[in-house]
Amino acid sequence: MSFTRTLRAVGGVAVAGALLFTAAPTASADYIRDGQWALDAFNPQKVWKESTGKNVIVAVIDSGVNGDHIDLKGNVLPGKSFAEGGGTADHESEDDHGTAMSALIAAHGHGPNHADGIMGLAPDAKILPIKRNVSIGGNANNIDGPIRYAVDHGAKVINMSFAGPYKLNESEKSAIAYAVKHDVLLVASSGNDGSSQPQYPAVEPGVLAVGAVAKDGNVLGESNYGPHIRLIAPGEKIYSAGTGSATKYRQANGTSDATAYVSAAAALVRSKFPNLTAGQVANRLTKTAITPDGKTGIKSPDPKYGYGVIRPYRALSENIPAGPKNGPLIMPKDTEPSAGAGANAPGQNPSASSGDEKSGLSPLVLVGIGLGVIVVLGIVIAVIVAGKKRRNGPPPGGPGYGGPGGGGAVPAQQQFGTYPQPGGPGAYPPAPPTQPPGR
Repeated sequence: MSFTRTLRAVGGVAVAGALLFTAAPTASADYIRDGQWALDAFNPQKVWKESTGKNVIVAVIDSGVNGDHIDLKGNVLPGKSFAEGGGTADHESEDDHGTAMSALIAAHGHGPNHADGIMGLAPDAKILPIKRNVSIGGNANNIDGPIRYAVDHGAKVINMSFAGPYKLNESEKSAIAYAVKHDVLLVASSGNDGSSQPQYPAVEPGVLAVGAVAKDGNVLGESNYGPHIRLIAPGEKIYSAGTGSATKYRQANGTSDATAYVSAAAALVRSKFPNLTAGQVANRLTKTAITPDGKTGIKSPDPKYGYGVIRPYRALSENIPAGPKNGPLIMPKDTEPSAGAGANAPGQNPSASSGDEKSGLSPLVLVGIGLGVIVVLGIVIAVIVAGKKRRNGPPPGGPGYGGPGGGGAVPAQQQFGTYPQPGGPGAYPPAPPTQPPGR
């Protein structure tokens, strides 16, 4: 699939050729903004007429954020560092990864009309930076404290642009369940091994797993895949903000950048539709995603493409039923099950059934049985009376039983024809690595 077709599919851009990375620069003198091909592919001017992410906090669990960067200043909250020494996480000066992810989500650019530097997909969202403690050895992912902090400090989306082979421990699983119970959408990168090897936390139930798409419309070569993948987003030659100075930038490949774009799209949807659950937000994103061959609304996710490439404008503007509470997300075992999954109905006492087993039939049950007997007797009597009347001759014909000229019930043997069956589209939308796995 050509890049031109990809742009048309993802952003609905009429003249896609003008957005080619190798095309002549536009009127802007800022090469960074000109190089943001992924943002242009989303057709941001149309997107921002629908939503800019206002009133939504996106937690970025990462390496900390340079909140003084010219393109981010004012959009970064203090946050918290779980690394040795503690403190806030908004003055990172060494590792630029968290700053880059935050900029793709909520940078506002700078200069006249904010036309220079990095512009995020959700420029009015706020970033809650949370620095992980990655110095601890062993197999811990060290996300339990950061996730709980994010939930407790108002985040509605949590971006986790990292991946690793270590399974989550019970504390970390509990933290994910805590976020799910508090209606927070967790988004994580699938990893950059280019294999089906499970990477955490993306593969964990309750998490929206993201792969990366290249500029040519195919899945990025190093993007991990598997049945847990739900969405893909741009992840090749992505410009973003860096650390070290207020105007430093970087370019990178990987599922980390794709994850940040999905988190930004989720922030846009949460801003416009604040009453949707986290699962229903994910539902909007998956229902409007598109595959390389132009298919949407597929029934089950493809291992490499998930439900397809995100299309934020469609997710914001199309008339899409809210759908089930959990949407396309697989829920952790210790979260409240959805309706119909064996859970007690709202208002039902969870211990009522066990209490009834111990005490035998309750008075209410006995009364119900008595009423049932009375109803059955009434039906029997009515049948006997009706039989007597039929033996005495049928009532005169007329408009009451579907006879000629009648407007009543239709005879049972009448054929209504075959209803057309609703058709559905079929399946979904795989650069040399410049980042370590999951980054």
